Amino acid sequence: MTFRLFDAPQAEPSQFVGFAGNVIDRQAEKRSDDSAKTALADPSARLLLMGGGRILLKFNGNAGNDSGAACYFSVAEAQALGADVGSAVLLGVDGQGPVLAVSVAVEGDDLPEPLKAIDYRSVYMQNLVDGSALGALAQGASLLAWHANHGFCGKCGQPSAMRIGGYKRVCTACATEHFPRTDPVAIMLTVTKERCLLGRGRHFPPGMYSALAGFIEPGETIENAVRRETFEESGIRLGRVVYHASQPWPFPYSLMIGCFGEALNDDITPDTVELEDCRWFDRAEVLSMLNKTHPTLFTPPPGAIAHHLIRAWAESA
Repeated sequence: MTFRLFDAPQAEPSQFVGFAGNVIDRQAEKRSDDSAKTALADPSARLLLMGGGRILLKFNGNAGNDSGAACYFSVAEAQALGADVGSAVLLGVDGQGPVLAVSVAVEGDDLPEPLKAIDYRSVYMQNLVDGSALGALAQGASLLAWHANHGFCGKCGQPSAMRIGGYKRVCTACATEHFPRTDPVAIMLTVTKERCLLGRGRHFPPGMYSALAGFIEPGETIENAVRRETFEESGIRLGRVVYHASQPWPFPYSLMIGCFGEALNDDITPDTVELEDCRWFDRAEVLSMLNKTHPTLFTPPPGAIAHHLIRAWAESA
C-alpha cells in the first residue's frame, strides 16, 4: 500500500492552542516602505494598542463576545490616546481591512472608562477576546517587542529605522539590515506506554505540573534539543522524538515546538535549580488532572500547548 503523506484524518493540533488563531493575510510579498502609511490612510484600518506587556481593551458590552471586550481601535481613537501611529507596524489585512499594532503608554489607573489595560497572559487565560484577535495580539506583541529591543544596529551601534511596515530595520549609518526574530523553544512530553513525565517549575501555581521545555540552541535540531533538555532537566534519555504541534508565544517572541519523546530509562535525576519537582504520572492520574477531578494536582489550561501534549497522550490508549 502506498503511504500518503497528507492523508491524516484529523485537523492540525496547532489549530487548537492559544495565540494560534490568526487569520490575517500578512501579504509578505507586497510590503513596501510606505505600506503602513498607506494602511493607516484606509478608513477601515484598525489598530491594536499595546505597551508594557499589556493591551488596551474596551469593555463596552458591544464586542460580540462573552467578555464584552473589544481590542481594535480606529486611527482617530489611537491618536486620542497618545499613540504615535506613525510608528505602527502593519500586521496585514483581514476581511474588514488593514490591521496594525502600535505601542502606547498604558497606565491602568489613569485610563478612562470603558478602557482597561490587561496583560497578555490574562487576556489569553480569561478568554477576553476571540481566537483570531488573540492570534493578532501575538503577532503584534512580538513585532513591537522586537522593535523595542532592537533600536540600534547590532553591527555598528548606531540607530536603526523601521522599514517595510515593521518587518525590517535598517541602520542609518552602515545600512545593515535587521529582521524580526523568533526564538524557538522545545516543549516536550516524555512518555512510555502507560506513564508520562511531568515537572513543576518554581514559579508555577501550587499543584500545577507541566511538560518540560527549553530553548533550542544554534546549530541544534529540534529532536536533539528535545533529547538534551529532557536529559538536563530530568536525567531521562530519549529515543524516538516526534513533532506534534506548535504555538506562537509572545513572551516576548517565541515559538513553542511541541514534541513527544520516547523514554529509554525511568530513574529520574531532576535539575533542582530549574525544577521544584519532576516525576512519573500514570494515565489515570493524568486524566484526573486534565478533567479537574484530582484532589490537589492539575495541568496547564486548555489553551497551552503543554495541555494539548498531555491530553493527546492521555487519551491515546
